[in-house]
Formats: sequence, C-alpha cells, structure tokens
Amino acid sequence: MNFREKIKTICSNQGITQKDLADKLNITDISLNKSLRGDYPQLQTLERIAAALNVPVVELFEAPASGSIICPKCGTSIELTAKSKD
Repeated sequence: MNFREKIKTICSNQGITQKDLADKLNITDISLNKSLRGDYPQLQTLERIAAALNVPVVELFEAPASGSIICPKCGTSIELTAKSKD
C-alpha cells in the first residue's frame, strides 16, 4: 500500500472524504490530488496532511516488513534497528 492509498484508508476510517481533507487543508480537492500525484510529495505537504488527520507522519506509510523504509523525499533506503531502553 502506497502513501496515497494509506491516506484514503485513514480518511475512510475517520469517516471523511478526500474533499473533506482538502477543506481541512484549505485547498481544493484538485490541489490535494495534484500534490499526491508525484512519487515523492514534499515533506511539508505530508506533515500538513498528517496534522489535518491528527496522525503522525509515519502513519501515512505502511509499516516496513524488512527493517528498512524508503525516504519519501529522496527514495533512499534507511535501515531501522530497535534498541532497548536499558
């Protein structure tokens, strides 16, 4: 699931349409669709969408299965490792 599908799912779970989301962002639904059309939307756009949906930015992406994520801005693979608090 890509970030566009994830945003649609979050909207659906919250009972809002993408038009409602666009209204929260004070933009048209056409502008919202345009900003999400590219492979890597601007981080600022994703932050605004996450804030409007009241979710962290990372929730706009599918959880990684392999211990790495792909940066939505530059496409670089980032390896994740968990550390204990001890």
